[in-house]
Amino acid sequence: MGREVGVYVHIPFCVSRCKYCDFYSTTLLDLRHQYATAVATEAQDRISEGTPVRTIYFGGGTPSVLLTEDIALVLNTILSRSCIEPIEITLEANPGDLDIDKLRELRRLGINRLSIGIQSFNDEMLQRIGRRHNADEARQAVAMAKAAGFDNISIDLMYALPGQTIDDWKQQIYEALRLGVQHISAYCLSYEPNTVFGKLLASGLLSETDDETANRMADVLAETLTANGFVHYEVSNFALPNYESRHNSSYWTNVPYIGLGAGAHSYDGATRSWNINDVNRYISDSLAHCLQPERETLTDDDKRMEQIMLGLRTSKGIELSAVDKEKAYDYVRRGLLTLDNNRVIATRKGIHILNRIIEDLI
Repeated sequence: MGREVGVYVHIPFCVSRCKYCDFYSTTLLDLRHQYATAVATEAQDRISEGTPVRTIYFGGGTPSVLLTEDIALVLNTILSRSCIEPIEITLEANPGDLDIDKLRELRRLGINRLSIGIQSFNDEMLQRIGRRHNADEARQAVAMAKAAGFDNISIDLMYALPGQTIDDWKQQIYEALRLGVQHISAYCLSYEPNTVFGKLLASGLLSETDDETANRMADVLAETLTANGFVHYEVSNFALPNYESRHNSSYWTNVPYIGLGAGAHSYDGATRSWNINDVNRYISDSLAHCLQPERETLTDDDKRMEQIMLGLRTSKGIELSAVDKEKAYDYVRRGLLTLDNNRVIATRKGIHILNRIIEDLI
């Protein structure tokens, strides 16, 4: 048995595009069954029989727009290639796509973790950012997931949204805690150039939240969730003990992963590869067994840079020996990093300027 791997399945379909989203996606929903068949074909071609698949993650896009039988086709193909039972199978979902019957079917398939994209419990804010669900649907989705037998539920939230205040953000956090979920991911809104929000910002029709307010929102989040028993185990991720995302944690700890689907990335420890960002071309190439991913071989310097970039985002940090000690000690003196057992870990203050620290250390 070889080294354990994670499998990421990219489902690029969305009913509509959110105004902030820069991920590869498409609204060509008529292609969903063909696409699932193509992903299952790629899984057969790329996952060797007897591979120890540790985790499976359906991300997107919006994986919950797939019919359950198409999710089953992809999932069962992957499971048929694995020589072990995966410890975690996650599906990302939009609240508006879920009902109790579908949730029970997903649970029967073996999916044991849901990641529900709520983003906000403020209906006006949800409309503003282009989400297609409302706050009540978000609450109902979590309640139905619990009723269907899910006991490992994550929700996504966003902060520093247009017009959002710190008081409003506090209300979002309290709403999230009332749901009784095991995991919360929270992301600061970023304005990517090719998104609706990016274009509105560039034209002066939208104002970005200032750094001081965004940092305060991040602090309020961390203070409130940790006070309620959550572990801040990665910059954007909080979990109750033993509910960390095992799949995402593998990205930060150098575990190999196989990416299936249009635009999906793979990593084998030495080489990174990625599929074409074109659903139609991906389907035709995969069904013809002639996918040609682009590839790059990582140098030792590339691996070291990634180790620093990814490791410093986590609560475990990185080995002191991986970086310039004098620079690290300087950041420790300034309260931006801390040392624990010869490991360098970002402090809450350091997280606010983490990209600058990483750039300096690499």
